[in-house]
Amino acid sequence: MKNSRALQNSRRKFIRQSALAATGIYMGTNAMAAASYRRIPGANDRVRVGVIGYSDRHRQSHMPCFMEHYKELNFDVVAVSDIWNRRRDEGAAAWKEKMQHEVKAFRNNEALYGSKMVDAVFISTADFQHALHTVEAVQAGCDAYVEKPFAETMEDNRKALKAVKASGKIVQIGSQRRSGGNYQAARDFIQSGKFGPVNMVELTWNVNQPGRWRRPKEVPLLKEADTDWARFLMNRPKEAFDPRKYLEFRLFWPYSSGLPGQWMSHQIDTVHWFTGLAHPRSVVANGGIYNWKDGRRNWDTITAVFDYGPANDPANGFQVSFASRMGNGDEHPQEVYYSNGGSLNLNTNMISPVGGLTKNFADAMQMAPNLLPEMKLQETAKVIASANTGGDPLTSAHVRNWMECVRSRQPPNAPVEAGYNHSIASIMTTAAAHTGARVVFDETTQNVMANGKIFHL
Repeated sequence: MKNSRALQNSRRKFIRQSALAATGIYMGTNAMAAASYRRIPGANDRVRVGVIGYSDRHRQSHMPCFMEHYKELNFDVVAVSDIWNRRRDEGAAAWKEKMQHEVKAFRNNEALYGSKMVDAVFISTADFQHALHTVEAVQAGCDAYVEKPFAETMEDNRKALKAVKASGKIVQIGSQRRSGGNYQAARDFIQSGKFGPVNMVELTWNVNQPGRWRRPKEVPLLKEADTDWARFLMNRPKEAFDPRKYLEFRLFWPYSSGLPGQWMSHQIDTVHWFTGLAHPRSVVANGGIYNWKDGRRNWDTITAVFDYGPANDPANGFQVSFASRMGNGDEHPQEVYYSNGGSLNLNTNMISPVGGLTKNFADAMQMAPNLLPEMKLQETAKVIASANTGGDPLTSAHVRNWMECVRSRQPPNAPVEAGYNHSIASIMTTAAAHTGARVVFDETTQNVMANGKIFHL
């Protein structure tokens, strides 16, 4: 009994200490009133924003969310860069309609940054390009809102982290859970020690959508002459032009890891944020292309199991499982945290004693029962919006937080370290899927290791 209590106290102390070291400083979505900006030197100058990649994500999410806040915070969209002429023209026309002024279209990012027209950018290009496009942005002197996954290889991940840290620019990773009131309340409850040591996290994300990540209507429209295939490939191996890999990149390694980078990166980020741990100690994975035989390279089904905890204390840790299937599901991602006292469910926003150590079982071992209270977490924070434009609340709060931080120069909710760390977990999962090995992370070299070797493309 004494040893058990000592171990629990040790683990609780670890969680609290780790929480203090967790990256990112939260500033609430309503933390700065409009009057506050007038007290910041230069705050009344309009922030000129460029769009790097006029993608579905940008059109459907960034655009409406930006429209909710741009007038109050004095932001403007002035330019669009896209290497495909069709999207370039569509993006410039769409933003011209929104902003009611001319929006310049650029053939590539080099031309955009060379124009000196922008102070900040949205980056929502292909998964493997995010890190390198971030490097371009900060080296050009721009702040950036960067979609996840941040990086798909450790080479790109390290390069981008170094560039951002050296630049001092405001970079917000598109991990919008960090701007949700329920997630912030969950983090606070866990880090307070009231939850007890985390001993298991179950993450799932299932859909049944044959067209997910497919673009059957657009693929025939893309001609090599209308884009810049070499610029698209960036540092990936040279390969013959393929409109599917260009438009359906999420199905094809090495342009995307698929399920780990797209979905797991969101959920695993909460593990890092809640516990203060930067990355897993190890991961194994299994799965395959079981349902959609459409030429894809990335699995349509995966189960990955992670071991988390301090590297120097293997007895102190917990397990995380991530499971995703694309042939059955209703797209209601599950995130459930467990301790000896019960559970915390991010779908119901409930803390529950169910599954905790009851009196009957505790008495049999001469232990004290351990049951969490039944309570509801704070719901997603409301966002002050200047217009009802259809932006989803989490992303709207996240975009606003980035815009506030561009003004205040304070760290955003999801700083570059959040992207670096979720990328480590995603790359480890990719390595486990590709090699079948139990994959670990080398802290000294900052490399993902599979079968004793550095994992590369």
